[in-house]
Amino acid sequence: MDAFPLAGVLRRIRRLTDCSQRELAERIGISKTAVAAAEHGTRDLAVSVLVRAAATAGCRLAVLGPSGLELGPMSGDTVRDGADRLMPAHLDTRHGDDDWWGGPHRPGLVNPRYTFDRDRSLRDRRRGVDLPADHHRPEDGDSLAERAAARRAEAVRREAARRLERHQAWRAAGSPPSADWEVDCTCPAGCEYDEERNPDRLHAPDCACGCDVD
Repeated sequence: MDAFPLAGVLRRIRRLTDCSQRELAERIGISKTAVAAAEHGTRDLAVSVLVRAAATAGCRLAVLGPSGLELGPMSGDTVRDGADRLMPAHLDTRHGDDDWWGGPHRPGLVNPRYTFDRDRSLRDRRRGVDLPADHHRPEDGDSLAERAAARRAEAVRREAARRLERHQAWRAAGSPPSADWEVDCTCPAGCEYDEERNPDRLHAPDCACGCDVD
């Protein structure tokens, strides 16, 4: 990428505004010497000064991304850490229950509402080919308890849909299921028989149905 053409940009601004180096210097609050040195390439200007200079011509500065589109600033209303600080800009935030690496084997760790990965390989794998535009913003329903409740409700919904599908298939085949498999059954997924998770075919603690499990 070529160096920023400060000298030429300043001259363009002065041409648009029809002002001398001294007049531009007075408008943006610096010395005439500083303007002259910048135009001669022997001195840089602070970005804030260049912003003021551009504004005198009705222009503004912008940062363009690799695709040529303008990059906007990161938002200041995104999630924060326990000390009310914005999360590190170069890291990607995620919900604390999204692939949480703590768990029962680390009982001293408190599952945070939001977290991030310091491991660059993990970040790259999560990002894929697109860089996330910003960090998460706090939203209603994104606490860990609410997210857990939503997952349970979704599991109940999926299980009810599965049971309804089985019920309809049995009826279409002319062999209706027993009363235990009527469509009003609301067993969550944890009630299903699984050799590792549910070998005794017991109901999950939050099951509101209590029918005979499969």
